[in-house]
Amino acid sequence: MMIAAADTNSVIYKIRNFVESNQELIAQKTIEYGPKVLTAVAMLVVGLFIGSWLAKVTMRQLLKRDLEPPVRMVLIRLVKLFVLVLTLLLIADNLEIKLLPLIAGLGVAGVGVGLAMQGVLSNLVAGLTIIFTKPFRVGEYIGIASVEGQVDTIELFSTSLLHPDRSRVVIPNRKIVGEIIHNYGKIRQLDLSVGVGYDTDLNRALDIVRDILSHNPRVLKDPVPAVGTATLADSSIIVAIKPWTALADFGPAQGEINKAVIERFREAGISIPFPQREIRLLPGADIKSVA
Repeated sequence: MMIAAADTNSVIYKIRNFVESNQELIAQKTIEYGPKVLTAVAMLVVGLFIGSWLAKVTMRQLLKRDLEPPVRMVLIRLVKLFVLVLTLLLIADNLEIKLLPLIAGLGVAGVGVGLAMQGVLSNLVAGLTIIFTKPFRVGEYIGIASVEGQVDTIELFSTSLLHPDRSRVVIPNRKIVGEIIHNYGKIRQLDLSVGVGYDTDLNRALDIVRDILSHNPRVLKDPVPAVGTATLADSSIIVAIKPWTALADFGPAQGEINKAVIERFREAGISIPFPQREIRLLPGADIKSVA
C-alpha cells in the first residue's frame, strides 16, 4: 500500500511540474483550440439530433408507401449514416484535420478489417440481396434446405424464422442466397387422406368431405379445397383431402377435419377399413406347407 501511494504521489508530482513549466504553452493551445473543440462537440450533438429527426421524418414518409420492413430499415440507417459522415467531415474541417492522409489510412485499415470480417461482409451483401430482390417477405412461410418456418424478421446479417413448435431459427444470410427456397406464401395446403371400403358409395363419401370443409371456418374458400380419389389401395379406396388454410390455422385445422370425417362417416355408415389379407385354403392342401 505504501509503495502504491508513493507511485501515485510521484505521478501527481510529475504532472504538476509539467503543468507549471508549460503554463504559457497550455494557455496558448487552450485559447487556440478550445473554441474549436467546443464547436466540434456542439456540431456532433446537433448532427446526432438532426440525424435522429431526419430518420423519424423519413420513417413517417416510408410508412405511407408499400415497402417491406427491411427496406425501410435500410433506408433509415442510410439516412443516419449520411448525416453522421457529413457531421464528422465538418468537424474534421473545423479542427483543421487533413482528410487525405486520414482517408488513406482508413483505406489501408479497411483492407485489413475486410479480410478479417469476410463472413460478416458476405452476410451483409447477402442481406442486401435478399432485401432488394425479395425472394420472400416477412410473414410468409418458407423452407430452406432442411429448415422451414414463418419469416419473422429480415435483418442485414441474418433472417429469423418462427418454427411451428414456436422456436426461433436464425439463419445467416449467406446461407440463404444461392440455396433452393420453397416459398409457401401466407397460406398452406393440408395433405390429408382417408380410406373407404370398395363397397362405399364414393360420391356420397366425397360429398360428406366437401360439406365438412365448407363448414370449417379455418378452411379457405379461395383457393377451392381439392377433394378426390387418390389411390386404389389393396383394401380401401384412398380419398385425398387437400384444403388451404392460413398459416396460424394449419395445425388446428388438421385435427378438426380428421375428427369431423371420422364422426360423419360413422353416422353415414361408411366404413374406414383397416389393412387386411384374404387367405384361401385349397382342398387337399397341406396347412403346414401353406404356413
